[in-house]
Amino acid sequence: MKKHALWLISGLMATLVLTACGKKEEPVAAAPAPVAPQAIVIGLDDNFPPMGFRDDKNELVGFDIDLAKEAGKRLGVEVSFKPIDWSAKESELNGKRIDVLWNGLTITEERKANILFTKPYLENRQIIVVTDTSPITNKAQLAGKVVGVQDGSSAVEAIQKDEATAKSLKEIKKFGDNVTALMDLSIGRLDALVVDEIVGRYYAGKKPGEYRVLEENFGTEDYGVGTRKDDTGLAAKLDKALDDMKTDGTAAKISTQWFGQDIVKK
Repeated sequence: MKKHALWLISGLMATLVLTACGKKEEPVAAAPAPVAPQAIVIGLDDNFPPMGFRDDKNELVGFDIDLAKEAGKRLGVEVSFKPIDWSAKESELNGKRIDVLWNGLTITEERKANILFTKPYLENRQIIVVTDTSPITNKAQLAGKVVGVQDGSSAVEAIQKDEATAKSLKEIKKFGDNVTALMDLSIGRLDALVVDEIVGRYYAGKKPGEYRVLEENFGTEDYGVGTRKDDTGLAAKLDKALDDMKTDGTAAKISTQWFGQDIVKK
């Protein structure tokens, strides 16, 4: 090969190297910042007074409804409510058809496997309700009797924890809601109903002389708000909102409106 051809090739290669070295790298686009939710869909049983239910105008009202609306204001998000089959609540939550469970949701070890809970905001007991004319006065007298519970409620687990009583029962009959269960209790299809104290006493107060609450119960438990396990940010914000509401007296005010006194757990 002739010398001038070699010089030409060498010159071209040098030019290419210099061009490549001088080329600026394209900036890498930054990952978009996570967008804060603008709305929260709350799943509930809309037949669970006084926590969440429909009034005479078919509007959703209740203690938990008011708490959730106030929390939404403090988080700067729109809150909407979606009635669900309470026995399928975990599927609704983890299937992302709702964002939050807020409706007298009892904190249990079993539920903690699939739900992330806030700190407790109410204390509750599983009470035994009978008709006022019933001869039953204690748990031992439930032997051989038919006892009602709401399907998917913590009443089921509460009874099962008391193995002696659970084994003595003739049947644990499950209902879609407590209203239907109370109707069956009134007409004699049930001997007793195990239900959240807040709900049971609310109904008993509505119909004085019809129901009676036994002194014995199936244990104390706490209510919490439930989110998906990986939604730690939302759970933390809800915790702060609830803490602030307890501190500034808003939670006490809402409680007094519904229960006549402040029963919020501090």
